[in-house]
Amino acid sequence: MLADHKKTKTPTIRAASACGRLARLPLALGLLLAGAAAQAQSLQELYEAARAFDASYLAARAQAESAQHRAEQANALARPTLGLGLSGTHQQADPPSRFATVNGQTVQVSGDRVGTTTWQTGLSAKYALYNRANALSIEQARRALGVSQADLEAAEQDLIVRVSQAYFDVLAARDVLAATRANKAANAEQLASAKRNFEVGTATITDTREAQARFDLSTAQELAAENDLRVKRVTLDQIVGRNGVEPKPLALPVALPAVAPLNVEPWVNQADELHPLVRKARLGLEVAQLETGKAKAANGVTVDMTGSLGVSDARGSGAQVPGTTTAATVGVQMNLPLYTGGYNQNRIKETLSLEEKARNDLDFARRSVAEGTRRAFLGVQSLQAQVKAYEAAEVSSKLALEATQLGYKVGVRVNLDVLNAQNQLYSTQRDLAKARYDTVLTGLRLRQASGQLRAEDVAAVNQLLAK
Repeated sequence: MLADHKKTKTPTIRAASACGRLARLPLALGLLLAGAAAQAQSLQELYEAARAFDASYLAARAQAESAQHRAEQANALARPTLGLGLSGTHQQADPPSRFATVNGQTVQVSGDRVGTTTWQTGLSAKYALYNRANALSIEQARRALGVSQADLEAAEQDLIVRVSQAYFDVLAARDVLAATRANKAANAEQLASAKRNFEVGTATITDTREAQARFDLSTAQELAAENDLRVKRVTLDQIVGRNGVEPKPLALPVALPAVAPLNVEPWVNQADELHPLVRKARLGLEVAQLETGKAKAANGVTVDMTGSLGVSDARGSGAQVPGTTTAATVGVQMNLPLYTGGYNQNRIKETLSLEEKARNDLDFARRSVAEGTRRAFLGVQSLQAQVKAYEAAEVSSKLALEATQLGYKVGVRVNLDVLNAQNQLYSTQRDLAKARYDTVLTGLRLRQASGQLRAEDVAAVNQLLAK
């Protein structure tokens, strides 16, 4: 170690200067990010932009709106119908020819042509007094409206997660690029130091080549990190419909929200009641049961009230009673199907099979949601533990860097040791930031898995960002 110290004593002042510049690098990066944050967009702002731009969410919202109109169509089955009719006819007839004797001769005499013009107009009305199938159709439409609302809720939750994922992906990629550039700067200083030492004869060509290899690798890593950041930015821009989006970072010191309750079972129970997919599957089973009821009701009696009001106007030589005639009718009509060729019986069997399918779909949805909730809960717990471990590692890495710098000053450590300690600190800080992002995202996914994710949760995460 003393021999190494003697070899590197000549460039001590230059190496110390390099270490000083590297030590100031995190401060410079922090100031750069702070300046960018001043003009950056918050998660709440980008989420509101995505709600007005994202095609999949807008499609789900339009689908939900159309379901309301379908429900009103079904409600029309319980209301009377009224129609207006108008017709006009003209009838013309030539009477048969007859023979007459004129001046002792028989001649053919044609009768006068007879014509009649008739105009008819009338109102017809119908009202279902008893129709079990219609009542069940109305109930089905109401369940279908609930299904569309569940789909819209699921789409909104998915939008929250997608925007948040893209948002923190950009932040994580930006941290990776910053750490990569810091590593490259450290390797550049090490390469320069190795070249100077080789020139004065205190280092071998092997040291220079090793430093060159580390620098070239860090250059390649920087290029990959830059491209990854560009890709992540494109994804975020595409979701929110803007260009050049700059997300705000987490505020320092970072205070991640606690997850409550601490037991997974309450989360699973809430998911079984609140999750849109479970509600949709449960409503789907109810719709299938109502469809079976409709199929059975097709064999029953239907009773309708009918009525009509008509006006007829007949004019012409052929009219038996020239003038205007008014007629009104009111009646009750009953229908009972006696034989349908086996259609109703097989329709009932079909709906029973579909009802069983819907029941299995509900079971699958409940199991899938319960599994997803447990996975998300365990993921949050694991990430919270990782954040604590990385925070401890960050403290240890800072202490190790200070100790290495002190050892370098007294001659028991070389420049490369200082650079390695700095790179370890940068990597730890990068991994700590990533773990924090993942913790926030997994917390949102846990609320999504349990069916509790709302726009208010975006506002809560927004409070964690820099102002």
